[in-house]
Amino acid sequence: MYDIVGKRRWFYLFSALITIPGLLFVLAGPLTNGQVGLQFSIDFTGGTIWEVHFRDGTPTPAEVRAVLAEQDLDGSVAITTSGDREYVLIRTEPIGLVDFPEASPSPSPSPDGSPSPSPDGSASPGVSPSPDASPSPSPSPAVPAVDIPTDGPLAELATALQDRLGPIDEVRQEASIGPLISSELAQQALLLIVLGSAGILGWMTFRFSDFRMGVVAIAALIHDVLVVVGIFAILGTFIGLQIDALFVTAMLTVIGFSVHDSIVVFDRIRENRVRHAGEPFASIVNHSLLQTLGRSINTSLTTVMVLVALLLFGSDAIRAFIFAMVIGIISGTYSSIFNASALLVTWHEWADERRQRQVAAARSA
Repeated sequence: MYDIVGKRRWFYLFSALITIPGLLFVLAGPLTNGQVGLQFSIDFTGGTIWEVHFRDGTPTPAEVRAVLAEQDLDGSVAITTSGDREYVLIRTEPIGLVDFPEASPSPSPSPDGSPSPSPDGSASPGVSPSPDASPSPSPSPAVPAVDIPTDGPLAELATALQDRLGPIDEVRQEASIGPLISSELAQQALLLIVLGSAGILGWMTFRFSDFRMGVVAIAALIHDVLVVVGIFAILGTFIGLQIDALFVTAMLTVIGFSVHDSIVVFDRIRENRVRHAGEPFASIVNHSLLQTLGRSINTSLTTVMVLVALLLFGSDAIRAFIFAMVIGIISGTYSSIFNASALLVTWHEWADERRQRQVAAARSA
């Protein structure tokens, strides 16, 4: 029988090797003013959102990003969205307020057909219709003007986009996200993760009547979060991979998968402690790991296969989200099998040794 628990120190070492480099990159972020470490999208830093439709066909996100790069907006995001027709959603750093052209009102005729008076009270000049004149055809309805900005950095961006990709014939969305809203979003994301972890700790302590199982499950959960965040910090430094609002969703999903695998193993440990009463705790845990190993790997493998397909063929809008899910599920399966159970054995052995020392000290006294 393969002794997984007996080799737990090697698993601890491997976990340190995959978490410490990423953690160093995360900690280096504040020291380097964001040049190194996590790169946040405008969901967290604030910025401008502009969603438009091009008359001559929807360009690819890569073509839009090329124009944005020429305007010194390298960190911007461009994705294709759908509705009644395809639009391009552009997210950039804050680029100022939007000034739209103001339409001057045309003079409307008075009810009796005479020209409307001018502001000074005199009638507007005009030609009186002759009695035998036939009525002129009613004018065709005016085409509504597109709200294209006329001044400021956004106007320069609109001009560059239209010169390269064709006229913009509809603006569906234009909004600015301030840094205050972004900081509140970051605080809410952190609060969600903390509350979720606290709830998991309380439920597992109640479910298994063992506080230690809840604590080691949270430790494995923190390991998985550190792995994902660390990899994003490293890739954000070298290739500009950004964290957006969907990253929080990915983290919460990863937490759920990680705890699920830990619960499967811990439930089998609880059953085997009754069946194999009298055996060392490390041996019971090792039996339980071997019995649940195939189930845990098969469940995670089938999930990862679907996510990899989405990563390769899915939209750019969800690619970072899917990438975080893939890393988190692989890490969650590893930590539940090789870290959480191993930590539980180490804690039990440390408690037994401490109890034996206390008994020995009491007898000698």
